Amino acid sequence: MKKILTLMLFSFVSISFSQNWNYNFDQAKELATKENKNIIMIFSGSDWCAPCIRLDKNIWQSEEFKKVADEKWVLVKLNFPRKKANQLSEEQTGHNRALAEKYNKEGSFPLVIVLQPDGKVLGKLGFKNVSPSEYIEMIETVIK
Repeated sequence: MKKILTLMLFSFVSISFSQNWNYNFDQAKELATKENKNIIMIFSGSDWCAPCIRLDKNIWQSEEFKKVADEKWVLVKLNFPRKKANQLSEEQTGHNRALAEKYNKEGSFPLVIVLQPDGKVLGKLGFKNVSPSEYIEMIETVIK
């Protein structure tokens, strides 16, 4: 019984501090419409793009960003790993490529796109070596 309670507590703590990333754009649009939130879509190369890795570590994983994002935005992460060990399913790879053809024709990494719930682009950002609060402010500026 003690092990079960410990496991349940650990699961709860993990969930409460985890990032609410979506990996399906259509589902994210539905959620954004339902919750009346804008969408933050990130194109990332998680295992080869140094600025992507820094953006993830310094901004996306920060408690400050997590708190604001949970309240204001629906997050979509589109990953494009290169290492064989990190490959995504064929379905997810196809989904990500189709969105890249529409929203990231330049092939920029990292690319952060701010969208309305219907998918209309409000603006684009890249990597900036700033604090989480400064990056949040940059996103807010794009939305205004």
